[in-house]
Amino acid sequence: MRYFLELTYKGTRYSGFQVQANAHTVQAEVERALKLLCREEIGCTGSSRTDAGVHARQNFFHFDTEQDIPEGHVYKLNAILPPDIAVRSIRPMPADAHCRFDAISRYYTYRIYTRKDPFLNDRGWFYPFPLDAAVLGDTASLVLGTHDFGAFAKRNSQVKTFRCQLMESRWQAVEHGWEYHVRGNRFLRGMVRGLVGTMVRAARGGGGVDAFRAVMASGDNQQADFTAPGHGLMLVEVAYPEGYFGAGEK
Repeated sequence: MRYFLELTYKGTRYSGFQVQANAHTVQAEVERALKLLCREEIGCTGSSRTDAGVHARQNFFHFDTEQDIPEGHVYKLNAILPPDIAVRSIRPMPADAHCRFDAISRYYTYRIYTRKDPFLNDRGWFYPFPLDAAVLGDTASLVLGTHDFGAFAKRNSQVKTFRCQLMESRWQAVEHGWEYHVRGNRFLRGMVRGLVGTMVRAARGGGGVDAFRAVMASGDNQQADFTAPGHGLMLVEVAYPEGYFGAGEK
C-alpha cells in the first residue's frame, strides 16, 4: 500500500526537510517514528523540500508498506515525534500516486517585522528599515505568470528548466511589518528567499523596479540577494487536483 502522510512543523531546529548526511532533518525524525511504530525501515518521499529553519503549515510525504496503517496511527506517531513536528493525517492512496509530481501548486508566505518582537525572532525577518510600498507591489506583480527564474535559484540547482509559473505574488502590510504571499506550480531551490531579498533591496533604495527587472532578465543568481533568512519562510499549502483525496477534497 502507498500512504500519504500530511504534517506540519516548526523548522527552527532542523537542517531542512529532506534527509542529509550528518544533519538533523524533518524527514529523519518522521522515518525514525515510522520505524518505531511499524518495526520496519520505511523510506519517505517528500512533496516539497524546505531549507534549514523554514516552517510548514502543510507538507506531505508518501511511503510504501505492506502493513495496514489505520488513521489511529496519527495519534501514535504524534506521541513519538518531537513537539515541533505534528502529523495531521494518513491517507491510503493508489500505488501510482506521487506526493511531489501530482501536486499542482505550492503556497508560501514570508514574514518581515520592523519592530523587535521576541515572539517572531524565529519565524520572521527582523528588518527595521523603511520600504517603498509601491516598489514592493510593482516587483511582486512583475513576476506573475511564467518566467525564467534562474536568477533566483541558488547555485547547484539541478533542474531541467528554470521556468516556473506564479499564479499569486503580492505583498501585504501587516502590523509592524510586511508579508509576502506567493503561489506557484513549482519553486526552485532558494527561489522565494531570493525573490524576497531582491525585492526588499529594490524597495530600500536599491534601484527600484528597474533594478529588479534587470536582475530577473540577467538569469545570473550572483546579482540576486539571498540574505532573507530561512526562518521567515512558511510553506502554507501543497495543493492537489480537486477530488484527489476523495470526493469534495483538494
